[in-house]
Amino acid sequence: MIAFAVNMSNIGSGGTANVEIRITQWSSAAERKRVIDTMVDKGQDVLLKLLTGLPSKGRLRFPDIQGADPSNWRIGWDLRYAWHTPDKDGGHRVVVALDRYMSFLELRNSPRTVDYPFTLIQINLDKNGEGKGVMAWATSINFDKKKNTVELENFSSEPVRFPTIKVEKG
Repeated sequence: MIAFAVNMSNIGSGGTANVEIRITQWSSAAERKRVIDTMVDKGQDVLLKLLTGLPSKGRLRFPDIQGADPSNWRIGWDLRYAWHTPDKDGGHRVVVALDRYMSFLELRNSPRTVDYPFTLIQINLDKNGEGKGVMAWATSINFDKKKNTVELENFSSEPVRFPTIKVEKG
């Protein structure tokens, strides 16, 4: 999939880029259950450890980034979880999760951002393979057992939006 990304957050807002989301395989139902059970029962620290141990499901990368690339934007990062659900109109809802890349400097200095170790992407595609989506780049995941709901806390105020996404076979 190729997406056009617009950063609406309070972190480097206004930036745009092409994003390549290449899914090579889907998470199994057993992996999905493990991810959900871990999130619900053990919290985000154990969930992060589980996700980083899962086999790669594809790659997320920004192929058009120019200049020095110390954070590997062009090379990208492994997708650790990829799930899709068909909708009644012939399209799909796709959810992707990965551990957020953190530089040595970020980890050493341990700013508040290290409490937001996930990147989550939700994509809605129509039957023609076109759609929209959002990416929460620095996210904390918690499960509120009283409300029985997943709660996402973003370090930024807004997600990155994908106003256009197109599936490319290959």
